[in-house]
Amino acid sequence: MSKTDLPILEQRRIEANIIKPIYEEMKAEIGDEKARKIISAAIIKNAIEHGAAYARNEGGNTSLESFHALLPQWKANGALEVDMLEETENTVSYNVTRCQYAEMYKEMGLADIGHLLSCGRDGTFCKGYDPRISLVRTQTIMQGASHCDFRYSFRDEQT
Repeated sequence: MSKTDLPILEQRRIEANIIKPIYEEMKAEIGDEKARKIISAAIIKNAIEHGAAYARNEGGNTSLESFHALLPQWKANGALEVDMLEETENTVSYNVTRCQYAEMYKEMGLADIGHLLSCGRDGTFCKGYDPRISLVRTQTIMQGASHCDFRYSFRDEQT
């Protein structure tokens, strides 16, 4: 994976513009449920691959700290407004209180699959980056909540 200076929000907009007509055609041919399942599977695989590529850029020396250091890329240009709750060696917890990704997908007419295109990447991206990192999230703005609750933890395999 080559690093780009394009903000991730803009990358997602470009991807969504490509995915939207494909998704619409798939829905017409095979139905909404199967189309969503295929899109979800493809996004999950892609997120794991991207996470692994980011890990390679770290020379395989990954940690929750190095993972958390990537957050500004997702926040670029005000794409996310975040209230940080906890930052330790093994835990990073924050709430996203504004999500321009959700706003963008809604504007594009993709609110019904925005969680697949963006939110679905979060937990699987960290698995690709470092399988010792896990995400627990119980709600997202994309699916109607007031905020997204990101709770990352790091499980050191040696302890």
